[in-house]
Amino acid sequence: MNKSEFLAALREKLNGVPEEDINKSLDFYGEMIDDRVEDGMSEEEAVEVLGSMEEIINQILSEVSLPKLVKEKVKPKQALKAWEVVLIVLGAPIWVPIVLSLCVVALSCYLSVWMMIISLYVMDFSLAVSGLAMVVLAFAALVQGNFAVFGMMFGCGLILLGLSVLLFFGFNLVTKGILWLSKKILIGIKGLFIKK
Repeated sequence: MNKSEFLAALREKLNGVPEEDINKSLDFYGEMIDDRVEDGMSEEEAVEVLGSMEEIINQILSEVSLPKLVKEKVKPKQALKAWEVVLIVLGAPIWVPIVLSLCVVALSCYLSVWMMIISLYVMDFSLAVSGLAMVVLAFAALVQGNFAVFGMMFGCGLILLGLSVLLFFGFNLVTKGILWLSKKILIGIKGLFIKK
């Protein structure tokens, strides 16, 4: 596929994205192809190096805000007729609560995921503080001459500290996975507003 075919296909796939963002993306990818052609590649090779069309569209969608896409989608192509305005106003007692409840449910799901992540890190912090406290108390027992208590408390403190370090790295992986999944879900939602 040469440059003009690629840009035409990209424009078609981005139908539903605001025109300003489409033009910016087309200019960007057109320049990338031109730069590679100047470096000695053919247009077909330069287009192939860019990656798959799906990856490019996902990248563009990740940069366009969801409110912009919604505004572009719901923007009427022509002025609303009087009967359409009357229907919208009369239907408001039905559709406004439905839309608000859907927004609240989505927001509560989003916040609950992040509260879960925060609680994991709070638990990890509490393990680290408990381990540190056990080590300090172990030395207090040593000063009093309780060697058995010192050994038990020092060992438990080290176990808690080690567990908190391991859990920290595990929780980091969980957080990265949730961020990746959140990004994919957002791109999927944005993809609903364009025709692919």
